Amino acid sequence: MLQYLIKTIEHSLSTAILVALLFMIAYGNGTGLSRRAMSAAMAVGAGAAAILSWLIHTTVWINREFLSIGILSVAIVAGLVFIPLSFGVFRKRAPRAHEAVLDASLSLLCVALLVYCLPTVILYPTEFLLAGESVFSTDFLFKAVGYLAGLLIVFLAALALFRTRNGIPGRLLRILLAVCLAINIADQFSVIVQFLLARRIIPMSKGIFAFVKITVNYDNWFLYLILLITLPLPFLLWAINLRPRGSWENPAQHRKLKSTARGIRRYSALILACYVLSVLSLTVVKAYDEREVTLSPAEPMNIVGDRILIPTERIDDGHLHRFAYISTEGTEVRFIVIKKNESAWGVGLDACDICGATGYYERDDEVICKLCDVVMNKSTIGFKGGCNPVPLAYEIADGSMVVQVRDLENEQKRFK
Repeated sequence: MLQYLIKTIEHSLSTAILVALLFMIAYGNGTGLSRRAMSAAMAVGAGAAAILSWLIHTTVWINREFLSIGILSVAIVAGLVFIPLSFGVFRKRAPRAHEAVLDASLSLLCVALLVYCLPTVILYPTEFLLAGESVFSTDFLFKAVGYLAGLLIVFLAALALFRTRNGIPGRLLRILLAVCLAINIADQFSVIVQFLLARRIIPMSKGIFAFVKITVNYDNWFLYLILLITLPLPFLLWAINLRPRGSWENPAQHRKLKSTARGIRRYSALILACYVLSVLSLTVVKAYDEREVTLSPAEPMNIVGDRILIPTERIDDGHLHRFAYISTEGTEVRFIVIKKNESAWGVGLDACDICGATGYYERDDEVICKLCDVVMNKSTIGFKGGCNPVPLAYEIADGSMVVQVRDLENEQKRFK
């Protein structure tokens, strides 16, 4: 649940803020040209992102790395063109050309931002289910709730920003947007540099390495900077709209002004609430979600010759039990046992084919993978597939579970 709440906010909030600011610019110019351009760009960007998501999920035609580099390059160029034009550069010399290029860069920037961001967010639900799991499982429900909560926070933040457009001075809005776009361009440029270095298209140098190291280690700081730049807006709007602005000739007009001011204050409070929730999700909640889980200690067991004997009375309580065997090469090979029902046991290595030997732990009577936090379906433990523990052969004889030492010796490579 928390994982997809965090991922959704982390990946989409900065794009949502930028798109909201672009819409505020477009709907504030009074000409109608940018409004039509922005609305068309929104439709094209969302539609292209939906088609791209489908192609990524159902085909192998799309190389996401090269596609991302192309989209980011377009976004960077469009942003660099848009920033000076938004301040009216060249407007006096060639007003028609200025408006045309401004609308084109505005539209292209919006499309590029949406096409880069949305496919990843749209495809998150495809990660919810592992092999053998049902959409009616508790794990699926929790992931869906986290995902939808993240989308709601991001949507409300963008909507609230847009609805306050009439309360922000135009020049201030352009300055804020220019700074936010510059921060986002730096983030986009770092992604391109990482790709080019990984493909050895550009040589490594100390300066480039230092830049990439900072951007990788502090990736979320680009989002925090955008939040910090736009944070004064709700406070400013609240202060400006404590009283109705403008003049009125009758009580009806006065009531309308008061209603407008009250609406802006409410949207300002909503912006602040969404920002606080987002920062808490990316810091406190993320730290909690990624906290280190300590595996329970291994329980004692009897080794008789080439067999390991575990009395069934010690493992028939329906809880997870962990055991460890030291191989002839000195490797600790762990395995887990849990009674699934009256006649079946789940026995497997404390490792899986996907996450490796990170292990499993019990939380609220559920078995959880330590690395990916996936909840195991107890009925499938002991079978191959997904994040299930690697099955381990056993038999029940004379009141004990019997595991062959050779089976553990053969699996020691997983724990090295």
